[in-house]
Amino acid sequence: MPVQGRVVSLALRDALAAGTGRSCGYGAPPVAADKPTGNTIPYQVLYPLGGTSSGPPFGDQAGDGRMLYQLTSVGSTAEQAEWMADKGRAAVLGTTAKGGFATPILPAGHTVIGREIDKEDGVTVANGVYSWIARIILHVTTPDS
Repeated sequence: MPVQGRVVSLALRDALAAGTGRSCGYGAPPVAADKPTGNTIPYQVLYPLGGTSSGPPFGDQAGDGRMLYQLTSVGSTAEQAEWMADKGRAAVLGTTAKGGFATPILPAGHTVIGREIDKEDGVTVANGVYSWIARIILHVTTPDS
């Protein structure tokens, strides 16, 4: 089965909300009903930027993908935006004492086999709203059927 980008994106969005304790929008700011904190600043917005996929080799049902995301952390001050970025980074890369990832990313029918921060652009401000932009890469595979 090929990697399904939307499934992976939604799982990452949910993991970010769980790992940071703040809402994360998918392609747009979160709405008031989003859990856990609605559209109250600070929050994050996840933008899927595409990726590369490789189909399964002959006789194998598994597919692999390298998925790229922009994570924008939004705050009312530069410090708050950077704090939110720190929480997002910890949610993606943080580990437990036993060496596993602290925040699971569990896309249905897929397994995340690698995580990395590709680039961070730091803080910017527009109209009194501060943001910190980071790019995240997830390496994903699908199990054999």
